[in-house]
Amino acid sequence: MKHKKWLTTVASSVVAVSLLAGCGSNNNNSNNASPSASPSASASASAGGKQFENTELNVAVFQGGYGREYWDTIAEDFMKDYPGTKINITASPKIAELVRPKIVAGNPPDFMYIAGSDNLPIIDGLIKDKALTDLSDVFNSPSEEGGAPLKDRILPGVLESRSSSPYGDGKVFLAPYNYGVMGLWYNKTLFDTKGISVPKTWDEFLALTATAKDNGRELFTYQGLYPGYLEEMVVPSIYSVGGQEALDQYFNFDPEFWKSDTFKQVWGVLEKVATEDNALMKGTIALNHTQAQTAFMQGKAMFIPNGTWFEDEMKDAPREEGFQFGFLGAPAFTADKPAMAMTNVEQMVIPAKAKNPELAKEFLKYLYSDKSVKLNAEKSKAVLAVKGAPDIAKEFISESTYNVYKAVDEGIVTVNGAFKSVAKGSKYNPSDEIYKPISSIMNKQLTVAEYGDKLFKIYTNIQKELKENGAE
Repeated sequence: MKHKKWLTTVASSVVAVSLLAGCGSNNNNSNNASPSASPSASASASAGGKQFENTELNVAVFQGGYGREYWDTIAEDFMKDYPGTKINITASPKIAELVRPKIVAGNPPDFMYIAGSDNLPIIDGLIKDKALTDLSDVFNSPSEEGGAPLKDRILPGVLESRSSSPYGDGKVFLAPYNYGVMGLWYNKTLFDTKGISVPKTWDEFLALTATAKDNGRELFTYQGLYPGYLEEMVVPSIYSVGGQEALDQYFNFDPEFWKSDTFKQVWGVLEKVATEDNALMKGTIALNHTQAQTAFMQGKAMFIPNGTWFEDEMKDAPREEGFQFGFLGAPAFTADKPAMAMTNVEQMVIPAKAKNPELAKEFLKYLYSDKSVKLNAEKSKAVLAVKGAPDIAKEFISESTYNVYKAVDEGIVTVNGAFKSVAKGSKYNPSDEIYKPISSIMNKQLTVAEYGDKLFKIYTNIQKELKENGAE
């Protein structure tokens, strides 16, 4: 068995366009606490010999495609194992709107899980303001099961990446939660029954336009109104062509990236999709994520980018007969290089001004126990970023999703990264600046050369802002 290679970048901030948790939920935003747990804040509680003077913990979590049942249940379990403690859960698809006033007032929740693209800027702000608690001691201490340090349970490279250690000093300020694997998906039944070979290179991918037409579909679609999904092709492809150096240029706002051969090759694939006959599914640009994904599942396109939440998110969507999810990742540019996949790790934090950081750290550590990993899989259909989690979660996730995670465990080359923080008060959102104009490439209103010139100027301006702010 090959050892998995987890590639990290020197980029900081949160993972851009974090769609890992899928779309929002229709559950309410109410708090949850055990009716039997009502200790005073000054009382002490103990478990395993540990004493906590403050026994009440306020937890704020994003309520998206994973729902909130896991958080309610794990809170109940924690309160049973730590008698006398009280955990209050606040959950919402727009959790940032609820916690921002508390953060501004200097009274943040003790523990936060923030995800969803609309919510993520609040984490970026906390990073910029250095307003997060150092969690290194949690990961250096033994795990819930005892023995080796907790950090040894986390997937390789995650704690060392800038998405966990944003200041590059080796200190962990953002704890990893669920992770997803992203790339291109296809209908496995179609490929198997028609004897279609899964493309290993982008040339082989583009050559399937004729095959797609013969099977009554077009080659490719994507979530047109949310072009950020295209990063699942772009980021692995940048690494495939230019390696870590190119990724560093991309995520750290080096203007020269937009004049490089790497840029020309990667965006050249997108331009070919936009211009070649039967390559881009008609109407793609106007579709939201569920519309594009449904069209793909109904057999209107051969490939679509997405992540391991895809199958569960679309479990009730109509599909062509016999449809099976197949995962490709991102093809390479030459046959001698492996296919790759992008990974995305969600994050949990303890604000620096939390009233109860010690109990929050104990709760965080509890979340990495085998019991919690299994509960998370059962309730959220998700996989924590810990070694062996896919096997713990196997009985609760689909076979195709499990196979994707196991492919990562067994050696598929993966890449992750995030943009360096822009200057405070900047008008630029790097992800939007890069991905939104791709729609203009797809509808032939913008050439790749014109796009590259535009991004060169934007990166130059971002660097100028950073220099003026003393944060170059």
